[in-house]
Amino acid sequence: MMSQMPRQAALPTCPSCAEPLDAGDRFCGACGYDLSVVPPHPEDHPTLTMNGAAHAAASDSAPPVPPAVPAPPVAPVPPETAGWSTAARAPAQAAPAAPVVPAPGVRFDRPAEPEEYSLQAPDPRVAADSAPAPEPAKVCVACRAGRVDDDGYCENCGHAQPRERDHMEAEPGPLAAVSDRGLRHHRNEDAFGLGTAVLPDGSPALVAIVCDGVSSATRPDDASLAASRAASESLLAALPQGTHPQAAMHEAIVAASHAVNALAGEPATAREHAPHQNAPACTLVGAVVTAGLLVVGWVGDSRAYWVPADRGAPAARLTEDDSWAAQMVAAGLMNEAEAYADERAHAITGWLGADAYELEPHTASFKPDRPGVVVVCTDGLWNYAEAAEEMAEVVPLDAAVRPLHCARVLVGHALDGGGHDNVTVAVVPFPAPPQGAGSA
Repeated sequence: MMSQMPRQAALPTCPSCAEPLDAGDRFCGACGYDLSVVPPHPEDHPTLTMNGAAHAAASDSAPPVPPAVPAPPVAPVPPETAGWSTAARAPAQAAPAAPVVPAPGVRFDRPAEPEEYSLQAPDPRVAADSAPAPEPAKVCVACRAGRVDDDGYCENCGHAQPRERDHMEAEPGPLAAVSDRGLRHHRNEDAFGLGTAVLPDGSPALVAIVCDGVSSATRPDDASLAASRAASESLLAALPQGTHPQAAMHEAIVAASHAVNALAGEPATAREHAPHQNAPACTLVGAVVTAGLLVVGWVGDSRAYWVPADRGAPAARLTEDDSWAAQMVAAGLMNEAEAYADERAHAITGWLGADAYELEPHTASFKPDRPGVVVVCTDGLWNYAEAAEEMAEVVPLDAAVRPLHCARVLVGHALDGGGHDNVTVAVVPFPAPPQGAGSA
């Protein structure tokens, strides 16, 4: 057998049993080791073993120096468990322990590294610069003295603080809007959308949309928000393209209807949790004001009023309600006072929603001959100033130049009257001020 051949110093040795090999051998003749899996001999000779024991550097012709502490003898593996042919094994010779062969590309001649590294203390100057600034403490809206805790209550007077949609204000240029939860509702189901656009001739256009969620429907707050956003975005996209304001208003109401209809299936379990409720629904009223034209559009019982700057001229209501009371008056069955005194007065006959009978967008255009403001509001306001003359009495004289102040005054009027419903009002001056002009 090959294991009985005289040893030659220059021949390579088996990495398993250290027996010399002949050129071209694929298996060790002594132990049967598969030489095809032997890694290439490293170019450099490591000076440390894996357990850290030092070896003297060996010459190419000298045999390797054994470790200082001999490895324990390795019991021979029985042929039936070794997986090799018994013909390739030395009959009675136990294979010595195999020397450690480093894996290709791994160096062992580097000093041992600690398991843990000490962390350098942060520079206090850098830490101070990167630390976020603490948020200012919230102050109670009721007593103006107490701090608001994480639960939303004042630590001084215990007053519950408003949520994000409980009270909203916006003043994007020369128009403004305010929305408030009111004094009786547990949430605000109204929403509004405001914006300004530039017509193809360079003149400005002001857009205001106000929506009132139907409380008897599912997710009325989501419905009003979706409708106000869809309608205002549709108008602000169409007007600069040259679409006539009245046609743009009609398309905006249709877009708002589609947005509310889409909520009927989101989430899919909404009807399972509230099977007795209708699909999300809301009303809508909007106004577009240009240099010489006033356009309004609506579905439901939210309203728009015209209040001239010269209070000697008459104010006017610009919309007709989609409601039971309006139908009674139109049919001549009741006068307006009798109809609106009835408990069925505010039952609406038109709305935006997947279960609406049919969509009938109402639009109208006007050309006022004098300056003034358009008051766009939900019934939470006009319940306390129903007639146009009553609304004109509440609107401040400087409403056109201070629209946000006017909106706050009108919301305050509704709250002082009882605040039984959510209150939302937008104030739009007419004619539209030059582009870039703001309120005083």
